[in-house]
Amino acid sequence: MTDSALAPEDKKIVTLARSARARNQVPEGAAVRDETGRTYVAGTVALDSLNLSALRTAVAMAVASGAASLEAAAVVTGAASLPDEDLAAVRDLGGPKTPVLVAGPDGEVRETVTAG
Repeated sequence: MTDSALAPEDKKIVTLARSARARNQVPEGAAVRDETGRTYVAGTVALDSLNLSALRTAVAMAVASGAASLEAAAVVTGAASLPDEDLAAVRDLGGPKTPVLVAGPDGEVRETVTAG
């Protein structure tokens, strides 16, 4: 999928996810957009006592900030696919039809999947 095919708000969350990954020098960066258009950005959390993917961290930040639903999510990763737990977190807040943009480290969206 070319960058020009993305809606401006989707381009924004991909850019934010890529920036979080680069800024924090972590394996993944993610961003989610809630029902009001607010965005939540996160990187991978890797502590001895807590390990969360960037996407699950972004969803947790949205929940902790009072988001009632999600419109979309984006993750920048070198992995070939997303773990079921990541999609489940998006589905829990946004529903099964919530689009998840999956981009490579270069920020190019490889695919769009649904949380379902």
